[in-house]
Amino acid sequence: MESNSNNASNQGSVEKIPAKDSILPVHTQEYDLAVSRSTPMAMTEGHRLKKDLQSRHITMIAIGGAVGTGLLIGTASSISTAGGGATFVAYSIVGIVVFFVMAALGEMASFIPLPDGFPGYSSRYVDPAMGFAVGYSYLCKYLIVTPNQLVAGSLVMQYWVSPEKVNPGVWIAILLVVVLLVNYFGVKFFGEFEFWLSSIKVVTILGLIILLFIIMLGGGPSHDRLGFRYWTDPGAFKPYKHIEPPSKGKFVAFWAVFVYAVFAYLGTELVGVTFGEARNPRHSIKKAIKLTFYRILVFYCASCFLLACCVAYNDPLLLSAKGTSAAASPFVIAIKNAKISVLPHVVNACILIFIFSASNSDLYIATRTLYGLSANGKAPKIFSRTNKNGVPVYSLAFAGLFCCLAFMTCSSSSKTVFNYFVNVVSIFGLLTWISILVTYIFFTRAVKAQGYVRTRDFVYYAPLQPYGTYFSLFMCCMIAIIKNFTVFIGGFDYKSFVTGYIGIPVYFICFIGYKIIKKSKFIKPEEADLFTYKDVIDAEEKECLREEEEMAKLKINGKKDWQWFYDKFIGWLF
Repeated sequence: MESNSNNASNQGSVEKIPAKDSILPVHTQEYDLAVSRSTPMAMTEGHRLKKDLQSRHITMIAIGGAVGTGLLIGTASSISTAGGGATFVAYSIVGIVVFFVMAALGEMASFIPLPDGFPGYSSRYVDPAMGFAVGYSYLCKYLIVTPNQLVAGSLVMQYWVSPEKVNPGVWIAILLVVVLLVNYFGVKFFGEFEFWLSSIKVVTILGLIILLFIIMLGGGPSHDRLGFRYWTDPGAFKPYKHIEPPSKGKFVAFWAVFVYAVFAYLGTELVGVTFGEARNPRHSIKKAIKLTFYRILVFYCASCFLLACCVAYNDPLLLSAKGTSAAASPFVIAIKNAKISVLPHVVNACILIFIFSASNSDLYIATRTLYGLSANGKAPKIFSRTNKNGVPVYSLAFAGLFCCLAFMTCSSSSKTVFNYFVNVVSIFGLLTWISILVTYIFFTRAVKAQGYVRTRDFVYYAPLQPYGTYFSLFMCCMIAIIKNFTVFIGGFDYKSFVTGYIGIPVYFICFIGYKIIKKSKFIKPEEADLFTYKDVIDAEEKECLREEEEMAKLKINGKKDWQWFYDKFIGWLF
């Protein structure tokens, strides 16, 4: 592999094959990982990740990250705050934003999938200071959200076993040990584990969507044909309390729902961290990103639409629902109103699986984010050390220690702290989306300046650009600014205000502090590094395509096995 300096000096003379379906540069044939004095740390022995994630793992991690308790339970807060119609519209708009964020990430990652994730792209195409800021913001998010998921798991268990009988710390300890073991045994084991957990998620959500449709049409035991009854009485839009006139109150409530929508979608981008450990990443990324739109349409938009038809915003069960168990889910409220028994216990078990999957993937992301910062020289080198399974064990241990914060819930006075932690997570997530979109804008400028044609030279290119990116960037910035504006209504809640916006000063302190100390500069489009790692990926892609061609020939002449059955009949769904 050529050194960075050679790449930089030869940018203007590097020749690219003009074929429309290829982005393989001529110097790929010269690639030899063994000889390079400037090999990045992530490619050296003892610091290298294993590329054991297959296409089906990547696609399921993508949907698993997008479907969680935010959809199953968080929609209760949305409907009770602004009504079913406002929830449907807000979730659909944020869904469009998320799609363009993922499309932007997908284009950058399919060109050169970096093992250090979002910080790597920002450092390479925008400014190392942005890579530092987004890296530590994203790390803070997952160091906080992982223990919070463990607490949520203990609360779900209280649906069956009261805390007086079994201390919540017991459930937290069991969950923590299991997710640590899953992450320790390597990304292949993690990928397989997440594949089946995410499969259960998909089946659960699809089953609930079908059930809601049946209830809407009067197919439940009560035989009450709801239709669009609740869209007129009490209405699809609910006015926000303390706001007059009602039309103004409905507008305020509608904007308040965007916070819940963002929290529900947070985690969709986490699949971008897995690309560095994907086998044949270009194919996996292209497939995962393309299916993101349809999954958002089905899982979020369809769910919110049907919930708006089956649950009224003034439903007594909805207004009294609190917590993280099945009782707080609008899906369960719709089921109870339809006089269907037993199912609430089933849904609660599914919620527990959702939380377990989220805890597992969140710990993985925290580990890999810290690894990426270390590999990029922005954290101590020890955190990029990997074991024989390619697992950054010291990063895993560090993230595991933070998970012990979950035991704070054993003290009743500490539960309030975790409610504020949830508020912190959403602003860090928004800042990550904003960073991805800004990085993509810089990336496209560099691509154009260095002679690439996106529609010709890229395996995957984001649609409706640059308009989709600018729209999404505007919406993300708007939501980040108004995120906690409701703290000024009906009395000022300074604690919610601080936790809701604290991520913004943290982000800019990291950004400005790095620029001052390291004296980094914004990268000019013509000087952006579009070469390092590209040789490696090009060579891997050629090898994977060769293997796939050989496998295809064997399948034509051989028997139709389980893999053939999966690809033919099940793979399109999962």
